[in-house]
Amino acid sequence: MKLHQTRRDFLRTTALAMTAPLLSCSNETTNKSQQSKQPNFVIIFLDDSGWSDFTPFSNTEYPTPNVNRLASEGCCFHNFYVTQAVCSASRASLVTGCYPGRTKVFGAHPPRARGLEPTFATMGEVFREKGYKTAVFGKWHLGDQPETRPLARGYDESCGLMYSNDMWEFHPENPEYWGKYPLQFWENGTVTIERVTGKEQTQLTTWYTEHAVDFINRHKDEPFLLYVPHSMPHVPIFCSDKFKGKSGLGLYADVLMEIDWSVGEIMKSLKANGLEDNTMVIFTSDNGPWISYGNHAGKTQYREAKGTGFDGGTRSACIIKYPGKIRPGTVSEQAFCTIDILPTLCYLSGTELPENPVDGKNVWDIISGKSGATNPHDYYPFSTGSNFEGVLSGDGHWKLHVPHKYRTLIEAGNDGAAGKYAQKEIGLSLFDMKNDPYEKVNVIDQYPDVAQRLQQLAEQHKKRFYEK
Repeated sequence: MKLHQTRRDFLRTTALAMTAPLLSCSNETTNKSQQSKQPNFVIIFLDDSGWSDFTPFSNTEYPTPNVNRLASEGCCFHNFYVTQAVCSASRASLVTGCYPGRTKVFGAHPPRARGLEPTFATMGEVFREKGYKTAVFGKWHLGDQPETRPLARGYDESCGLMYSNDMWEFHPENPEYWGKYPLQFWENGTVTIERVTGKEQTQLTTWYTEHAVDFINRHKDEPFLLYVPHSMPHVPIFCSDKFKGKSGLGLYADVLMEIDWSVGEIMKSLKANGLEDNTMVIFTSDNGPWISYGNHAGKTQYREAKGTGFDGGTRSACIIKYPGKIRPGTVSEQAFCTIDILPTLCYLSGTELPENPVDGKNVWDIISGKSGATNPHDYYPFSTGSNFEGVLSGDGHWKLHVPHKYRTLIEAGNDGAAGKYAQKEIGLSLFDMKNDPYEKVNVIDQYPDVAQRLQQLAEQHKKRFYEK
Protein backbone atom coordinates (compact mmCIF):
# COMPACT_ATOMS: atom_id res chain seq x y z
CA MET A 1 0.00 0.00 0.00
CA LYS A 2 1.24 3.47 -0.79
CA LEU A 3 2.32 5.72 2.05
CA HIS A 4 -0.30 8.33 1.08
CA GLN A 5 -3.08 5.75 1.34
CA THR A 6 -1.80 4.57 4.71
CA ARG A 7 -1.88 8.10 6.04
CA ARG A 8 -5.44 8.58 4.77
CA ASP A 9 -6.47 5.43 6.63
CA PHE A 10 -4.70 6.72 9.72
CA LEU A 11 -6.59 9.99 9.40
CA ARG A 12 -9.96 8.24 9.17
CA THR A 13 -9.13 6.05 12.16
CA THR A 14 -8.10 9.08 14.21
CA ALA A 15 -11.30 10.88 13.27
CA LEU A 16 -13.46 7.96 14.38
CA ALA A 17 -11.59 7.63 17.66
CA MET A 18 -12.03 11.31 18.42
CA THR A 19 -15.76 11.45 17.60
CA ALA A 20 -17.90 10.64 20.61
CA PRO A 21 -21.72 10.41 20.83
CA LEU A 22 -23.37 13.68 21.81
CA LEU A 23 -25.06 13.73 25.17
CA SER A 24 -28.78 14.29 25.12
CA CYS A 25 -28.65 16.77 27.97
CA SER A 26 -30.56 19.90 26.96
CA ASN A 27 -28.02 22.16 28.70
CA GLU A 28 -25.21 20.77 26.56
CA THR A 29 -27.29 21.26 23.42
CA THR A 30 -27.82 24.89 24.41
CA ASN A 31 -24.10 25.36 25.06
CA LYS A 32 -23.21 23.92 21.65
CA SER A 33 -25.72 26.20 20.00
CA GLN A 34 -24.13 29.19 21.71
CA GLN A 35 -20.63 28.05 20.84
CA SER A 36 -21.50 27.61 17.16
CA LYS A 37 -22.14 31.33 16.93
CA GLN A 38 -18.58 32.15 17.95
CA PRO A 39 -16.31 33.00 15.01
CA ASN A 40 -13.92 30.43 13.63
CA PHE A 41 -10.32 31.36 12.88
CA VAL A 42 -8.06 29.94 10.17
CA ILE A 43 -4.44 31.10 10.01
CA ILE A 44 -2.41 30.04 6.96
CA PHE A 45 1.23 30.84 7.69
CA LEU A 46 3.76 30.29 4.91
CA ASP A 47 7.49 29.80 5.44
CA ASP A 48 9.91 32.21 3.72
CA SER A 49 7.38 33.41 1.17
CA GLY A 50 8.33 36.68 -0.51
CA TRP A 51 6.10 39.75 -0.42
CA SER A 52 5.78 39.57 -4.21
CA ASP A 53 5.09 35.85 -4.54
CA PHE A 54 1.34 36.02 -5.15
CA THR A 55 -0.81 37.82 -7.68
CA PRO A 56 -2.57 40.29 -5.35
CA PHE A 57 0.79 41.80 -4.44
CA SER A 58 2.62 41.41 -7.74
CA ASN A 59 1.85 40.47 -11.34
CA THR A 60 3.20 36.93 -11.21
CA GLU A 61 3.80 34.93 -14.38
CA TYR A 62 2.22 31.84 -12.79
CA PRO A 63 -1.44 31.70 -11.75
CA THR A 64 -2.48 31.90 -8.09
CA PRO A 65 -6.27 32.14 -8.50
CA ASN A 66 -7.24 31.04 -5.00
CA VAL A 67 -5.05 33.55 -3.19
CA ASN A 68 -6.26 36.17 -5.64
CA ARG A 69 -9.87 35.20 -4.90
CA LEU A 70 -9.17 35.42 -1.18
CA ALA A 71 -7.93 38.97 -1.75
CA SER A 72 -11.01 39.88 -3.78
CA GLU A 73 -13.17 38.65 -0.90
CA GLY A 74 -11.08 40.26 1.83
CA CYS A 75 -8.46 42.95 2.37
CA CYS A 76 -4.79 43.06 1.37
CA PHE A 77 -2.62 44.63 4.06
CA HIS A 78 0.50 46.22 2.60
CA ASN A 79 2.14 47.13 5.90
CA PHE A 80 1.92 43.95 7.94
CA TYR A 81 5.03 43.11 9.96
CA VAL A 82 6.61 40.22 11.80
CA THR A 83 8.76 40.86 14.88
CA GLN A 84 11.78 38.99 13.55
CA ALA A 85 12.58 37.63 10.11
CA VAL A 86 13.57 34.19 11.38
CA CYS A 87 11.42 31.08 11.88
CA SER A 88 11.02 30.32 15.59
CA ALA A 89 11.03 33.92 16.77
CA SER A 90 8.38 34.92 14.25
CA ARG A 91 6.10 31.99 15.14
CA ALA A 92 6.44 32.54 18.86
CA SER A 93 5.30 36.15 18.44
CA LEU A 94 2.28 35.04 16.41
CA VAL A 95 1.01 32.42 18.85
CA THR A 96 1.76 34.35 22.08
CA GLY A 97 1.36 38.00 21.11
CA CYS A 98 4.75 38.69 22.72
CA TYR A 99 8.03 40.30 21.66
CA PRO A 100 10.99 37.95 21.09
CA GLY A 101 12.79 39.91 23.81
CA ARG A 102 10.09 38.85 26.26
CA THR A 103 9.84 35.15 25.40
CA LYS A 104 13.57 34.84 24.60
CA VAL A 105 12.68 32.84 21.51
CA PHE A 106 15.28 34.05 19.04
CA GLY A 107 16.27 32.84 15.59
CA ALA A 108 15.55 29.28 14.45
CA HIS A 109 15.66 26.54 17.07
CA PRO A 110 17.55 23.32 16.21
CA PRO A 111 16.18 19.78 16.59
CA ARG A 112 15.29 18.67 20.14
CA ALA A 113 15.36 22.27 21.40
CA ARG A 114 13.15 23.15 24.35
CA GLY A 115 11.63 26.13 22.54
CA LEU A 116 8.89 28.39 23.84
CA GLU A 117 8.56 28.22 27.60
CA PRO A 118 5.14 26.97 28.82
CA THR A 119 4.88 30.09 31.01
CA PHE A 120 3.78 31.90 27.84
CA ALA A 121 0.33 30.77 26.74
CA THR A 122 -0.22 29.98 23.07
CA MET A 123 -3.37 30.88 21.17
CA GLY A 124 -4.15 27.16 21.18
CA GLU A 125 -4.32 27.19 24.98
CA VAL A 126 -6.23 30.46 25.07
CA PHE A 127 -8.95 29.31 22.67
CA ARG A 128 -9.21 25.73 23.87
CA GLU A 129 -10.01 27.08 27.32
CA LYS A 130 -12.81 29.09 25.67
CA GLY A 131 -14.30 25.87 24.27
CA TYR A 132 -12.74 25.98 20.81
CA LYS A 133 -11.44 22.93 18.99
CA THR A 134 -7.84 23.65 18.08
CA ALA A 135 -5.41 22.20 15.56
CA VAL A 136 -2.02 22.87 14.01
CA PHE A 137 -1.07 21.12 10.78
CA GLY A 138 2.37 21.98 9.46
CA LYS A 139 5.70 23.20 10.75
CA TRP A 140 5.70 23.80 14.52
CA HIS A 141 9.24 25.02 15.33
CA LEU A 142 8.36 26.17 18.86
CA GLY A 143 9.88 23.35 20.82
CA ASP A 144 10.71 19.67 20.45
CA GLN A 145 10.33 18.44 24.02
CA PRO A 146 7.26 16.64 25.44
CA GLU A 147 6.15 19.78 27.30
CA THR A 148 6.69 22.11 24.32
CA ARG A 149 5.16 20.11 21.47
CA PRO A 150 1.72 21.02 20.07
CA LEU A 151 -0.45 18.65 22.10
CA ALA A 152 1.07 20.03 25.31
CA ARG A 153 0.57 23.62 24.12
CA GLY A 154 -3.17 23.73 23.63
CA TYR A 155 -3.75 21.99 20.31
CA ASP A 156 -6.24 19.11 20.22
CA GLU A 157 -4.85 17.79 16.95
CA SER A 158 -1.57 18.18 15.12
CA CYS A 159 0.59 16.82 12.36
CA GLY A 160 3.79 17.88 10.69
CA LEU A 161 7.46 18.63 11.30
CA MET A 162 8.79 19.90 14.61
CA TYR A 163 11.26 22.22 12.89
CA SER A 164 12.41 23.40 9.46
CA ASN A 165 12.49 20.89 6.64
CA ASP A 166 16.15 21.68 5.84
CA MET A 167 17.30 20.51 9.28
CA TRP A 168 18.08 17.05 7.96
CA GLU A 169 20.89 14.87 6.65
CA PHE A 170 20.71 16.43 3.17
CA HIS A 171 21.39 20.00 4.27
CA PRO A 172 23.43 21.69 1.49
CA GLU A 173 25.91 23.41 3.82
CA ASN A 174 26.27 21.37 7.00
CA PRO A 175 24.71 17.91 6.57
CA GLU A 176 26.69 16.28 9.40
CA TYR A 177 25.46 18.76 12.00
CA TRP A 178 21.82 18.81 10.87
CA GLY A 179 21.76 15.09 10.21
CA LYS A 180 22.49 14.15 13.83
CA TYR A 181 18.78 13.67 14.36
CA PRO A 182 16.38 12.23 11.77
CA LEU A 183 13.72 14.58 10.41
CA GLN A 184 10.50 13.07 11.74
CA PHE A 185 6.83 13.45 10.84
CA TRP A 186 4.49 13.62 13.82
CA GLU A 187 0.76 13.04 14.09
CA ASN A 188 -1.13 13.67 17.33
CA GLY A 189 1.90 13.15 19.54
CA THR A 190 3.24 10.09 17.71
CA VAL A 191 6.07 9.79 15.20
CA THR A 192 4.46 8.22 12.13
CA ILE A 193 7.46 8.66 9.81
CA GLU A 194 10.80 8.13 11.53
CA ARG A 195 12.95 9.44 8.68
CA VAL A 196 11.49 11.97 6.24
CA THR A 197 13.13 11.84 2.80
CA GLY A 198 12.50 13.75 -0.39
CA LYS A 199 9.63 11.39 -1.20
CA GLU A 200 7.74 12.47 1.90
CA GLN A 201 8.62 16.14 1.43
CA THR A 202 6.77 16.12 -1.89
CA GLN A 203 3.60 15.30 0.06
CA LEU A 204 3.85 17.82 2.91
CA THR A 205 1.61 20.49 1.39
CA THR A 206 -0.98 17.85 0.45
CA TRP A 207 -0.94 16.20 3.87
CA TYR A 208 -1.33 19.47 5.76
CA THR A 209 -4.21 20.41 3.47
CA GLU A 210 -5.99 17.08 3.86
CA HIS A 211 -5.76 17.28 7.62
CA ALA A 212 -7.06 20.86 7.59
CA VAL A 213 -10.05 19.99 5.41
CA ASP A 214 -10.83 16.91 7.48
CA PHE A 215 -10.65 18.96 10.68
CA ILE A 216 -13.10 21.52 9.29
CA ASN A 217 -15.49 18.79 8.16
CA ARG A 218 -15.50 17.14 11.59
CA HIS A 219 -15.82 20.33 13.61
CA LYS A 220 -18.28 22.30 11.54
CA ASP A 221 -20.76 22.41 14.44
CA GLU A 222 -18.39 23.88 17.01
CA PRO A 223 -16.02 26.86 17.05
CA PHE A 224 -12.46 26.14 15.99
CA LEU A 225 -9.00 27.64 15.65
CA LEU A 226 -7.12 26.11 12.74
CA TYR A 227 -3.43 26.98 12.30
CA VAL A 228 -1.78 25.80 9.05
CA PRO A 229 1.93 26.75 9.07
CA HIS A 230 3.14 25.31 5.76
CA SER A 231 6.70 24.01 5.46
CA MET A 232 6.91 25.47 1.97
CA PRO A 233 8.33 27.46 0.28
CA HIS A 234 11.25 27.14 2.73
CA VAL A 235 14.14 25.27 1.10
CA PRO A 236 14.49 22.47 0.22
CA ILE A 237 11.40 23.02 -1.91
CA PHE A 238 9.20 20.15 -3.07
CA CYS A 239 5.78 19.72 -4.58
CA SER A 240 3.62 16.75 -5.43
CA ASP A 241 3.45 15.18 -8.88
CA LYS A 242 0.16 16.96 -9.55
CA PHE A 243 1.99 20.30 -9.58
CA LYS A 244 5.50 19.36 -10.68
CA GLY A 245 6.24 21.26 -13.90
CA LYS A 246 2.74 22.74 -13.98
CA SER A 247 3.87 26.36 -13.95
CA GLY A 248 6.40 25.93 -16.74
CA LEU A 249 8.52 28.44 -14.81
CA GLY A 250 10.51 26.23 -12.48
CA LEU A 251 10.07 24.41 -9.20
CA TYR A 252 9.52 27.47 -7.02
CA ALA A 253 6.52 28.56 -9.08
CA ASP A 254 5.19 24.98 -8.97
CA VAL A 255 5.44 25.05 -5.16
CA LEU A 256 3.52 28.31 -4.96
CA MET A 257 0.82 26.96 -7.23
CA GLU A 258 0.39 23.99 -4.89
CA ILE A 259 0.14 26.33 -1.89
CA ASP A 260 -2.48 28.28 -3.83
CA TRP A 261 -4.34 25.01 -4.38
CA SER A 262 -4.18 24.35 -0.65
CA VAL A 263 -5.75 27.74 0.07
CA GLY A 264 -8.51 26.86 -2.38
CA GLU A 265 -9.22 23.51 -0.74
CA ILE A 266 -9.51 25.08 2.70
CA MET A 267 -11.79 27.82 1.39
CA LYS A 268 -13.99 25.27 -0.41
CA SER A 269 -14.38 23.22 2.76
CA LEU A 270 -15.46 26.30 4.72
CA LYS A 271 -18.06 27.12 2.07
CA ALA A 272 -19.30 23.54 1.74
CA ASN A 273 -19.87 23.35 5.49
CA GLY A 274 -21.69 26.67 5.66
CA LEU A 275 -18.89 28.26 7.70
CA GLU A 276 -17.65 30.89 5.28
CA ASP A 277 -19.58 33.83 6.75
CA ASN A 278 -18.56 33.06 10.33
CA THR A 279 -14.86 32.44 9.73
CA MET A 280 -11.92 34.82 9.66
CA VAL A 281 -9.13 33.63 7.37
CA ILE A 282 -5.63 35.09 7.70
CA PHE A 283 -3.02 34.40 5.01
CA THR A 284 0.59 35.56 5.46
CA SER A 285 4.22 34.45 5.89
CA ASP A 286 6.60 34.13 8.83
CA ASN A 287 9.14 36.41 7.11
CA GLY A 288 10.52 37.42 3.74
CA PRO A 289 12.37 35.23 1.21
CA TRP A 290 15.65 33.43 1.78
CA ILE A 291 17.27 35.04 -1.25
CA SER A 292 20.53 33.15 -0.82
CA TYR A 293 18.81 30.27 -2.65
CA GLY A 294 18.27 32.18 -5.88
CA ASN A 295 15.74 30.45 -8.13
CA HIS A 296 14.47 28.44 -5.13
CA ALA A 297 13.58 31.62 -3.23
CA GLY A 298 10.77 34.13 -3.40
CA LYS A 299 10.90 37.80 -4.25
CA THR A 300 10.38 41.01 -2.34
CA GLN A 301 10.48 44.58 -3.56
CA TYR A 302 11.84 45.79 -0.23
CA ARG A 303 15.40 46.10 1.08
CA GLU A 304 17.31 42.91 1.93
CA ALA A 305 15.36 39.77 2.95
CA LYS A 306 15.02 37.00 5.54
CA GLY A 307 17.42 37.18 8.44
CA THR A 308 17.58 40.98 8.54
CA GLY A 309 15.66 43.79 10.21
CA PHE A 310 15.01 45.53 6.90
CA ASP A 311 11.55 45.40 5.39
CA GLY A 312 12.52 42.70 2.91
CA GLY A 313 12.68 40.44 5.93
CA THR A 314 10.05 41.79 8.30
CA ARG A 315 7.26 43.00 6.00
CA SER A 316 5.03 40.12 4.92
CA ALA A 317 2.18 40.06 2.43
CA CYS A 318 -1.08 39.61 4.34
CA ILE A 319 -4.70 38.98 3.37
CA ILE A 320 -7.58 38.79 5.84
CA LYS A 321 -11.10 37.73 4.93
CA TYR A 322 -14.08 37.99 7.27
CA PRO A 323 -17.38 38.30 5.37
CA GLY A 324 -19.65 41.06 6.56
CA LYS A 325 -16.92 42.47 8.80
CA ILE A 326 -14.13 43.33 6.34
CA ARG A 327 -15.03 45.06 3.09
CA PRO A 328 -14.10 42.77 0.16
CA GLY A 329 -11.60 43.74 -2.51
CA THR A 330 -9.93 46.41 -0.40
CA VAL A 331 -6.34 47.39 0.29
CA SER A 332 -5.03 48.84 3.55
CA GLU A 333 -1.82 50.77 4.13
CA GLN A 334 -2.30 50.70 7.91
CA ALA A 335 0.55 49.08 9.85
CA PHE A 336 0.17 46.30 12.41
CA CYS A 337 2.11 43.23 13.50
CA THR A 338 1.86 39.51 14.29
CA ILE A 339 1.80 40.27 18.02
CA ASP A 340 -1.57 41.96 17.48
CA ILE A 341 -3.28 38.88 16.04
CA LEU A 342 -3.91 37.07 19.35
CA PRO A 343 -5.41 40.11 21.18
CA THR A 344 -7.58 40.90 18.17
CA LEU A 345 -8.94 37.35 17.90
CA CYS A 346 -9.59 37.37 21.63
CA TYR A 347 -11.60 40.56 21.23
CA LEU A 348 -13.66 39.13 18.37
CA SER A 349 -14.48 35.94 20.27
CA GLY A 350 -14.98 37.45 23.71
CA THR A 351 -11.98 35.52 25.02
CA GLU A 352 -9.83 36.68 27.92
CA LEU A 353 -6.16 37.32 27.28
CA PRO A 354 -3.75 34.97 29.07
CA GLU A 355 -2.47 35.89 32.52
CA ASN A 356 1.11 36.30 31.30
CA PRO A 357 2.08 39.71 29.83
CA VAL A 358 1.03 40.20 26.20
CA ASP A 359 2.67 42.90 24.09
CA GLY A 360 0.21 42.93 21.21
CA LYS A 361 -2.96 45.00 21.19
CA ASN A 362 -6.42 44.71 19.70
CA VAL A 363 -6.24 46.29 16.22
CA TRP A 364 -9.68 45.30 14.99
CA ASP A 365 -10.48 48.90 14.08
CA ILE A 366 -7.49 48.88 11.72
CA ILE A 367 -8.26 45.46 10.25
CA SER A 368 -11.95 46.25 9.76
CA GLY A 369 -11.13 49.56 8.09
CA LYS A 370 -12.92 51.74 10.60
CA SER A 371 -12.75 55.40 9.64
CA GLY A 372 -10.18 57.31 11.67
CA ALA A 373 -8.66 54.18 13.21
CA THR A 374 -5.14 54.63 14.56
CA ASN A 375 -2.56 52.14 15.71
CA PRO A 376 -2.47 51.82 19.52
CA HIS A 377 1.28 51.13 19.66
CA ASP A 378 3.98 53.75 20.08
CA TYR A 379 6.40 51.41 18.33
CA TYR A 380 7.18 47.87 17.18
CA PRO A 381 10.68 46.49 17.87
CA PHE A 382 12.63 44.50 15.32
CA SER A 383 15.60 42.23 15.81
CA THR A 384 17.63 39.42 14.27
CA GLY A 385 18.49 36.57 16.58
CA SER A 386 19.27 38.04 19.98
CA ASN A 387 20.46 41.30 18.42
CA PHE A 388 18.08 44.21 18.89
CA GLU A 389 18.16 46.39 15.77
CA GLY A 390 15.62 49.19 16.12
CA VAL A 391 11.99 50.27 16.15
CA LEU A 392 9.20 51.06 13.72
CA SER A 393 6.71 53.73 14.77
CA GLY A 394 3.30 52.26 15.51
CA ASP A 395 1.74 53.99 12.52
CA GLY A 396 4.47 52.58 10.26
CA HIS A 397 5.62 56.04 9.16
CA TRP A 398 9.12 56.05 10.64
CA LYS A 399 11.77 53.41 11.14
CA LEU A 400 14.88 53.83 13.25
CA HIS A 401 17.82 51.47 12.93
CA VAL A 402 20.28 51.52 15.82
CA PRO A 403 23.83 50.66 14.73
CA HIS A 404 24.03 46.98 13.84
CA LYS A 405 25.61 44.54 11.46
CA TYR A 406 23.55 42.70 8.87
CA ARG A 407 24.05 40.24 6.07
CA THR A 408 23.61 41.17 2.43
CA LEU A 409 23.64 38.85 -0.57
CA ILE A 410 26.60 39.04 -2.93
CA GLU A 411 25.96 35.89 -4.97
CA ALA A 412 22.77 33.82 -5.18
CA GLY A 413 22.78 30.06 -5.32
CA ASN A 414 20.95 27.92 -7.85
CA ASP A 415 18.73 24.81 -7.81
CA GLY A 416 18.95 24.30 -4.04
CA ALA A 417 22.53 25.43 -3.50
CA ALA A 418 23.13 28.34 -1.11
CA GLY A 419 24.72 31.57 -2.24
CA LYS A 420 27.18 33.85 -0.48
CA TYR A 421 26.60 36.69 1.97
CA ALA A 422 28.78 39.58 3.05
CA GLN A 423 28.57 41.42 6.36
CA LYS A 424 27.77 45.11 6.36
CA GLU A 425 26.97 47.60 9.07
CA ILE A 426 24.39 50.36 9.30
CA GLY A 427 24.79 53.32 11.62
CA LEU A 428 22.04 55.16 13.45
CA SER A 429 19.53 55.75 10.67
CA LEU A 430 16.00 57.09 10.27
CA PHE A 431 13.83 56.22 7.28
CA ASP A 432 10.58 57.84 6.18
CA MET A 433 8.69 54.67 5.31
CA LYS A 434 5.74 56.52 3.78
CA ASN A 435 7.91 58.18 1.15
CA ASP A 436 10.88 55.81 1.15
CA PRO A 437 9.61 52.27 1.87
CA TYR A 438 12.84 50.82 0.47
CA GLU A 439 15.00 52.31 3.25
CA LYS A 440 17.37 54.09 0.89
CA VAL A 441 17.69 57.62 2.29
CA ASN A 442 18.72 58.29 5.88
CA VAL A 443 16.74 61.38 6.96
CA ILE A 444 17.93 61.53 10.56
CA ASP A 445 19.33 65.05 10.10
CA GLN A 446 16.08 66.35 8.60
CA TYR A 447 13.85 65.01 11.40
CA PRO A 448 15.85 65.20 14.65
CA ASP A 449 12.74 65.30 16.85
CA VAL A 450 11.36 62.09 15.33
CA ALA A 451 14.76 60.43 15.63
CA GLN A 452 15.11 61.47 19.26
CA ARG A 453 11.67 60.12 20.16
CA LEU A 454 12.27 56.76 18.48
CA GLN A 455 15.79 56.50 19.84
CA GLN A 456 14.44 56.95 23.35
CA LEU A 457 11.86 54.20 22.74
CA ALA A 458 14.57 51.95 21.32
CA GLU A 459 16.85 52.49 24.30
CA GLN A 460 14.02 51.78 26.72
CA HIS A 461 13.08 48.59 24.89
CA LYS A 462 16.67 47.37 24.73
CA LYS A 463 17.25 48.06 28.39
CA ARG A 464 14.04 46.30 29.41
CA PHE A 465 14.29 43.19 27.25
CA TYR A 466 17.93 42.73 26.19
CA GLU A 467 20.14 43.92 29.03
CA LYS A 468 19.07 41.70 31.91
